[in-house]
Amino acid sequence: MTRRRQNPLDSLTRSLTDLDPQAIDALYGLEPAFEPGAGTGETSLQLEPLTVRCPYCGEDFDTQADCSAGSSDYVEDCQVCCQPIEISLEVDTLGGLTGVRFTRLD
Repeated sequence: MTRRRQNPLDSLTRSLTDLDPQAIDALYGLEPAFEPGAGTGETSLQLEPLTVRCPYCGEDFDTQADCSAGSSDYVEDCQVCCQPIEISLEVDTLGGLTGVRFTRLD
């Protein structure tokens, strides 16, 4: 009985089709990527919708704030006039948004 010699390309193709995202990250030495909706508990984002009134041009625009890290300050550009706005979030111990402040950077 003669054995058919296995083609190295066939075995490589089989092993690549069986890879899941974690195995691909490990294969290439990549850091795990954040997958929206895949996280649970403390590692997931807690996004709250915000309507921001720009302190420069006075126009309103909608955005989202991440409350999962607790109270924080960050800068976001106005979607209308592109000026930088400092957004200060106040978050309670359960991760609920309790206050928001929008200020100019100049």
